[in-house]
Amino acid sequence: MDSLKQAGNYVSDTVSGKTSEASKEANKGVAKDNNASMGDRASAAKDAVSDKMDQTSSETSASVNKEAAKH
Repeated sequence: MDSLKQAGNYVSDTVSGKTSEASKEANKGVAKDNNASMGDRASAAKDAVSDKMDQTSSETSASVNKEAAKH
């Protein structure tokens, strides 16, 4: 039963990581957009960093859950 729970957590963490990655890329685009205001660009850059941290955390958790589900 625990391996089933770990498998579910793996899927959830993988989806969360992909969502954070997509958000990070969108924010990077805004941060690089010369037509956006400086405030918007700075906010997007900050959000991109936060998204990257969320992505890394989710991917790490997914990896741990994947390994736990195998055992």
